[in-house]
Amino acid sequence: MARDFDSELLESVAVRRRRMRDAMLFGALASRRSYEENAGKVIASIVIAGVVAAGCVGYSSIRQQIAKQNQQNKSAPAIIHTPDR
Repeated sequence: MARDFDSELLESVAVRRRRMRDAMLFGALASRRSYEENAGKVIASIVIAGVVAAGCVGYSSIRQQIAKQNQQNKSAPAIIHTPDR
C-alpha cells in the first residue's frame, strides 16, 4: 500500500512540475502544446527545409555545369584531321 502511495505522489509531483513549466512558458492558456512537441516540430521543419534547399542548390549546379559543357561544345571549332596524300 505504501508503495502505491509513493508512486502516486511522485507522479503527481512530476505532473505538477510539468504544468508549472508549461504555464510559465506559455501563460494561462491550457490549450497550447507543450514545449517539447513544438520544439520537435520546429527542428523537423528546419531539417526538411535544409534538405530541400540543398537539393535545389545541387540541381542548379548540375544544370549550370551541363549548360557550360553544351556552350563549350557549340563554340569550339571542329578540327578535322585529314592525312596528307
